[in-house]
Amino acid sequence: MRLVPVRAMQSRRPRGRARAALIAAGVAIALALFLAAGCSSGSAPGGSPAAAITVAAVPGIDNAPLYLAQRDHLFSDAGVKVTIRAYSSVAREVSALSSGQVDIAAGDYASFLYKAAGAPRFLGIVADGYDAAPGVMEIVSLPGSHITGPAQLANKTIGIPDTPTVPTGAGHPDSLAMAAAQSVLTSDGVNLTTISWQPIPPQQLVRALQDHLVDAILVTEPYIYQAESQLGAIEVLDAASGPTANLPLSGYFATQAWARDNSAAVRDFRSALEQAQTNAAMPGQVQDALPHYAGLTAQQSQLVTLGTYPTSTNVTDLERVAQLMYTSGMLRSPLPIPQMIIR
Repeated sequence: MRLVPVRAMQSRRPRGRARAALIAAGVAIALALFLAAGCSSGSAPGGSPAAAITVAAVPGIDNAPLYLAQRDHLFSDAGVKVTIRAYSSVAREVSALSSGQVDIAAGDYASFLYKAAGAPRFLGIVADGYDAAPGVMEIVSLPGSHITGPAQLANKTIGIPDTPTVPTGAGHPDSLAMAAAQSVLTSDGVNLTTISWQPIPPQQLVRALQDHLVDAILVTEPYIYQAESQLGAIEVLDAASGPTANLPLSGYFATQAWARDNSAAVRDFRSALEQAQTNAAMPGQVQDALPHYAGLTAQQSQLVTLGTYPTSTNVTDLERVAQLMYTSGMLRSPLPIPQMIIR
């Protein structure tokens, strides 16, 4: 056996330690890269695969926080992979949710609560989405029409959005906007039997007013801005005032069965959405986003009146919606709202 001088052995030891250190460093770098790749590939916190949720929406002002959360990666940060699927009408959303084509749907309370009335244990409310504020639902008329207040609407014809998801009889509310308007008119002492209500596709309401096919129209944004900017229309009545002030208008819904089977995903989705709704308290966030998904111009986005985006779901406020629908004839019986809230 060949003997190695002590000096030679001592000179080689640092090289061995350096090599080991290099190997350890390489392993650490590789592990860090692996973990980073896992985080960027849609993994939930903790390394588990992100839950996948498909959300139906008719792109509009009311669901702006949904798009903000997607844009700002709030959903992925919360551990859910959200796909937003656009629909042309709430009726198609309701159908898609009922058939399981989507997991969550964003839409107006009237349509979804009417659907839930036949089977209140079928649909659940995931989160409140959009509440009324002054100037978001109005009856407007042409300047010079001599209709300047609620009293002048007697014996007049009011154009209203045609909403086939709530099939009520002629003259009876088929939308929250109409139910709210009638509630305010009643509180102002106007006899509702003297008013004619003419259903018209929402996109044609402003033109109908311009052509004098109706005396006034009940509209929401962006049609309020359109009527004011194009026709100089004036406000006759704010449908979100008095008994209907701050009325919840739209929310997020899921089937109770899906929500039970995906409770963690629901909580993560709601957490991210509520963060986006908190951010939406700064109007600039919403105004900057609207042209990219809602079909509004930059000018329209800056000038439309926005409602409020609640950061929690208030059961009492939602019961106001159900009670209004019941007293106006949109529902045949009261709904158990507390049982419909998905926790």
